[in-house]
Amino acid sequence: MNSPTPGSAGQRIFIDKQSPKAYHALVQTSEAVRGVAADAGLDRTLVELVNLRVSQLNGCAYCLDLHTRAALRAGETTRRLGVLAAWRDTELFTPAERAALALAEATTEPSDAAAQEAAYATARDALTDDQISAVIWVAVTINAFNRVSIMSRHPVRADH
Repeated sequence: MNSPTPGSAGQRIFIDKQSPKAYHALVQTSEAVRGVAADAGLDRTLVELVNLRVSQLNGCAYCLDLHTRAALRAGETTRRLGVLAAWRDTELFTPAERAALALAEATTEPSDAAAQEAAYATARDALTDDQISAVIWVAVTINAFNRVSIMSRHPVRADH
């Protein structure tokens, strides 16, 4: 991925390339979070559902593309991916997945205190403390990556 020409109209710098030390620290955090999620017993498909739902809420095309492909590689179905934005209106997700998705949404949009409390209560019934912590860390991390990609305007190319 080439960085746009500095100062060119409409172009943005790729902050991951401009400040590689900061980006590398974020990647290291992501790798640690992936380990935390695995240690907590979270299935890779659930982690990718969280990544995708947060990316949907943030409107991050780059991360949606990346994590859709990762979810499919992990065994997720196109049917469930197709209805993820309306997960509450389906019976396709397990109680643990529903709890994780609600918690991810509350982490992404923390100003809704009532939704945050409801999500946490649901999570308490369906997930362990380690899993709750891992889901929140996954959501925090993908939120950071979303902002990097959105502010850098990372392209989604047809050649993938």
